[in-house]
Amino acid sequence: MNVLLVDDDYFVVTALEKKIDWNSLGIESVHTAHNVAQARDVMKRHDIEILISDIEMPQGSGLELLAWIREEHYDVQAIFLTNYADFNYAQKAIELRSFEYFLKPIQFDKLMLIIRKAVERAQEQQQNERAIQEGRYWQQNHAKMREHFWRKLVGGSASSPVKPAEIAAAVQEQHLAYGMNDAVQPVLFSLFPYDGSMGRDEKNLFDFALLNVLYELFRHADFTVETVLEYKTRQWMAILNWNRPPADGVLADLCGSFIRQANRSLKSDACCIVGVPGTLGGASPIIRRLLQLNEDIAKRRNRVFFAEEYGRTSEEGYAPPNLKLLEALLDEGKPAEFLKETTRYLNDRSRQPYFTTSVLSLFRLDLMQLVYAFLKSKGIQAHQLYAGRANEQLLAQSLNSVEDMEEYLRCLVNTAMEYRVFAEQPKSVAEEIKQYIHARYGEDLTRNSLADVVFLHPDYLARLFKKETGVSLGAYIIEARIAAAKQLLRATDQSVFAVAKKVGYANYSYFAKVFKQEAGVTPSEYKQHGARQP
Repeated sequence: MNVLLVDDDYFVVTALEKKIDWNSLGIESVHTAHNVAQARDVMKRHDIEILISDIEMPQGSGLELLAWIREEHYDVQAIFLTNYADFNYAQKAIELRSFEYFLKPIQFDKLMLIIRKAVERAQEQQQNERAIQEGRYWQQNHAKMREHFWRKLVGGSASSPVKPAEIAAAVQEQHLAYGMNDAVQPVLFSLFPYDGSMGRDEKNLFDFALLNVLYELFRHADFTVETVLEYKTRQWMAILNWNRPPADGVLADLCGSFIRQANRSLKSDACCIVGVPGTLGGASPIIRRLLQLNEDIAKRRNRVFFAEEYGRTSEEGYAPPNLKLLEALLDEGKPAEFLKETTRYLNDRSRQPYFTTSVLSLFRLDLMQLVYAFLKSKGIQAHQLYAGRANEQLLAQSLNSVEDMEEYLRCLVNTAMEYRVFAEQPKSVAEEIKQYIHARYGEDLTRNSLADVVFLHPDYLARLFKKETGVSLGAYIIEARIAAAKQLLRATDQSVFAVAKKVGYANYSYFAKVFKQEAGVTPSEYKQHGARQP
């Protein structure tokens, strides 16, 4: 398989030649050109399967080159590199059946994956053409039929066991080369992408890289990988078919290698759960048990778990951490020691034979109640303080692994400690409330709504505000509104009714009454003689 690099920038072409590991991609020859005319000449003299081309070039664009390639009916996978995120370019590239549209500057690791996908696409096309020529269409669908068989078996097993007779019927119906006594074994992989890795926001590319790693590593003379299915987001199941009795230690070593490769190449933590081996006829309860174990186990990242070990162990009850000690550490303002103690507890429990997500959930509930009670004692509204997408996401992910739980606890405790410091500074709280009132005097301001602004209990805020300012919240709101009304009456031509509404009084009579109490004259008198009024 050959590739053609086209760019008027010599440095770009040289970088592509040197920084891409073409041999690992199965590329035999790398040809280069610096304009469309040279590229056409190369295409005429050599078989080119992959084209990597700039779009904007002085002597003709990459899009024009691809249009010519399509007219000449060359089977080429085209990848465009460009400095411009122009919709018209992208639209034209799609019309010309380009494989990928890639913005510069070049990220070579991602470009490698895109080229690998293009190579696979080119190989598929070549295989399809050979299959058509040889009249063997069934070869194209064999892998899909096998994947469909296992996907249906895994999906069915999740809800209820699939009977051996149903499995045998599916094998016969889809003409699969399986025997009911074939030795099979499922392995489940969970991925935890790091922040900033492509696993967070480029799922398709991440999935492609993951499958490449799995199929590359899980090669062994004793078994074949029948399929790899995504069971849930970032959770994949591989089905192994052993041609001899499973050997001890083989899967532990392979799973360990996979975890290390996931850390390096995929920028992701991982853990593996190895199901028990069995026959194809009895595969459904084995898969069902593995899926249930995946839900039950409190996972530790970068660990390998074996289902057969949990089959011999009964679940233990929940033993809470030292809550009195944790409560004292909160009261003393020692978040680092608090988190050190919770980490010690989690490490101890995760070394137990059966540490489950139900136990982890009870632990989380205890810690949340402890922190919320602490905040309540300080007059802080926990449900307001922790409202927001970031906290909700950490809470939702906290049962995914012990490490996710630790991350959630860091957010829970550090947020509480930081806000405790703020809440214990009355001047800071009072100033924030005063600024809020002056910025929104026309809105419906109540003790409850103001308390929500600073995440404090309304009664606590009212006491704190009056102690700091010497004025009640209600009186301060009236003062701020009347001061704003005076300014509007003096400096604008707005009517008294409009001013009343603008400063938060829908009832004019009430506004006039309050205004006269504060200013000594009616709003109309003040507007008429405003310059002489205090």
